[in-house]
Amino acid sequence: MSHAATMEVEPAESPLTPESWGKLGMWIFLAADAMSFGGLLAGYGALRYVSPNWPNPLHTLGINLTAFMTFLLIVSSFTMVKALSARRHGDLGKTRLYLVLTMMGGASFLGMQAFEWTHLISEGMTISGNPFGSALFGSTFFILTGFHGCHVLAGVLYLGVTVLMSGRGRWGYNEIEITGLYWHFVDLIWILVFTFVYLL
Repeated sequence: MSHAATMEVEPAESPLTPESWGKLGMWIFLAADAMSFGGLLAGYGALRYVSPNWPNPLHTLGINLTAFMTFLLIVSSFTMVKALSARRHGDLGKTRLYLVLTMMGGASFLGMQAFEWTHLISEGMTISGNPFGSALFGSTFFILTGFHGCHVLAGVLYLGVTVLMSGRGRWGYNEIEITGLYWHFVDLIWILVFTFVYLL
């Protein structure tokens, strides 16, 4: 068979192969989700700007604890990268190990967030009231951090499914990469929330 005939038989490559549909779907979801977080952060900024008695978050919130929570999420992004690298090299044992470590980072973050919420509520801060100043501070704080916490919980569950499916050999590099896209997005959003709500 001539070279020309071979070229005619081979199908043309499409940028939207079956392997890339999942990744495209995740990017679309993350773009929509980013707009949700963007709207919440913009609303937080607007309410803070017009409220004369907005409390100083450095005095009201536990910055040291939250800084450690942020560090945990950054480390969990690193372990997610290591899981993907291990899967690329065919090491299923290390893939599962790093995925479980990523899950543990997310679960620890949720545990510390629950501790933070419990402490603030015990001091009188609720979604409708705040002893430290503007009542809107409590509303925006719990909505923003709670919305992100729901994403972390979903990510931990998603990682659990990824561990099971990759352990059975049903999910490969592509599926783990899609999981990683979600997890890195959750980490990035938290850095923005931490900066706007806790530091500025």
